[in-house]
Amino acid sequence: MATHLDLEEQEQLDQLKHFWKQYGNLITWILIVAMAGYASWNFYNYWERKQSAQAAALYDEVARAAGAGDTAKLERAFGDMKDKFGSTAFAGQAGLVTGKVMFEKGNADAAKAALTWVSEKASDDGYKAVARLRLAGVLIQSKAYDEAAKVLAESVPAQYAPLVADRQGDLLSAQGKTAEAVAAYKKAYEGMQDTDDYRRLVEVKLNALGVDPRVPVVSVEVKK
Repeated sequence: MATHLDLEEQEQLDQLKHFWKQYGNLITWILIVAMAGYASWNFYNYWERKQSAQAAALYDEVARAAGAGDTAKLERAFGDMKDKFGSTAFAGQAGLVTGKVMFEKGNADAAKAALTWVSEKASDDGYKAVARLRLAGVLIQSKAYDEAAKVLAESVPAQYAPLVADRQGDLLSAQGKTAEAVAAYKKAYEGMQDTDDYRRLVEVKLNALGVDPRVPVVSVEVKK
């Protein structure tokens, strides 16, 4: 009995040796690749967490400089953010803050530079869209109408389309194109929800142009 078991175990061992000789290298390489992938994934997650923490700390500097109105420090912090953490969401947020503060401080060129960077380089499409809307506003204020039109012609996520139409209304109104402005504002108004607070502002703009968007247009059939 013992001899039979020994022979059976030897046969299984021989089969295992044969199998390993045939497939051992392949199995080893599969394990190496799997382990390398797992290690890379862990390293990537660690790197992402570290980058995010450092970017958050630098964004705090941007926020503090913005709150204090220190434009020189704000520009330096935002510059560091672009150079070191330009691919993070914090960079887009920092650019929007920088653009807003610079415009409020009367530095339109710095505002345009910050907003242009966000509109082109931000990792989030929502930040890009907001930057384009604000950039168009700055350009309209500067009477750079052709540039503003180009910015507003760029594609944005669907949910921002009504806001783009509203800004196009601002542009057309500034150019004295009242009829076109009304059409753009109406498009914006109709694209917003009743509960949207911004819709009320669009309504005010239409009222200023002599139009009440809540009153339906009645078509009159002319009898021949």
